[in-house]
Amino acid sequence: MARKFFVGGNFKMNGSLSSIKEIVNNLNNATLDATVEVVVAPPALYLLQVREALRSGIEVAAQNVFDKPNGAYTGEISVEQLKDSKIHWTILGHSERRTILRESDEIVASKTKYATENGVSVIWCCGESLEEREAGRTVEVVTRQLEALKAKISDWSRIVIAYEPIWAIGTGKVATTEQAQEVHKAIRGWLTGVSAKVADETRILYGGSVNEKNCGELSKQPDIDGFLVGGASLKPACEFPPPSCYHCPWRPALTPSLVIDIVNCLQK
Repeated sequence: MARKFFVGGNFKMNGSLSSIKEIVNNLNNATLDATVEVVVAPPALYLLQVREALRSGIEVAAQNVFDKPNGAYTGEISVEQLKDSKIHWTILGHSERRTILRESDEIVASKTKYATENGVSVIWCCGESLEEREAGRTVEVVTRQLEALKAKISDWSRIVIAYEPIWAIGTGKVATTEQAQEVHKAIRGWLTGVSAKVADETRILYGGSVNEKNCGELSKQPDIDGFLVGGASLKPACEFPPPSCYHCPWRPALTPSLVIDIVNCLQK
């Protein structure tokens, strides 16, 4: 089965009403490759604004969701509230929530189970720290995270996996093409233990300092099915495009998101 290429933009805790409105306008006016699925994840405060303003064909994701339908859970957002706002995606398990907010593998798995069973698709994140990579434990760590997820869910059809090595997130460092493909291949191999169908159909994204310069080569790898771009998704690929860029059909007119540049620079 051909897996549809996927590009996600995680704004994190960035942006304002005006800057996000500008990003939405640029996305609405951009000519995007129709063979690529695009999902953007603004801060929770702007989810409804973005969903109402963004054209059809581009989806919106929350950056987190809780595993209870409602109740006394101050600061949390429910799956039902997301669907009420026509939000059908969420990111779960991002390393910043695993490390800073102490979300365990089990908590992430529980949230994923509740979301997927109630109609919200999940960009499920996994990845290792620099210390774990240097100790040769990358596959061990990612497998542990996957096993916790497998213990909670049986239907993988609403899950997109995002491998994000923690040491490459927002650091400017990026896994080599070989390093990224090696881990993606290991994840694909692990998925065959769930079922051949799940392994064949589940998309595995790469995240970690992805940009318009390295995305082409990464996208050619057999087990890399897209990208999850972080805070850089709010920024253009070129703040000041050189003269040669002026003939590019997707050249930034204002200050578009890097998501646009990556979608249209793919050579897959």
